[in-house]
Amino acid sequence: MEINNEVPKQKSNGALIGSIIIIIILIIGGIYLAQNKIKEAKEQEKINAEQAIIPANNLSISDEFGDIEKDLNNNADVNSLDQGLE
Repeated sequence: MEINNEVPKQKSNGALIGSIIIIIILIIGGIYLAQNKIKEAKEQEKINAEQAIIPANNLSISDEFGDIEKDLNNNADVNSLDQGLE
């Protein structure tokens, strides 16, 4: 009769469990970053919409030639437009 002196081999699942935990953390981090990007984009869109509504220096929002000419005569310093180009 032969005696079995071998120790039974135990499987180590530590590496597998560690990998799964790291993958879960990466997925949660990706979801968090995506939500922040969407939130920032919505806030920026809201700011842009608010700025587009308010005309600068009480300019009219009309695109008629008469209104544009009136705005230029009342508010713009046309002579200094090319000042930065020289």
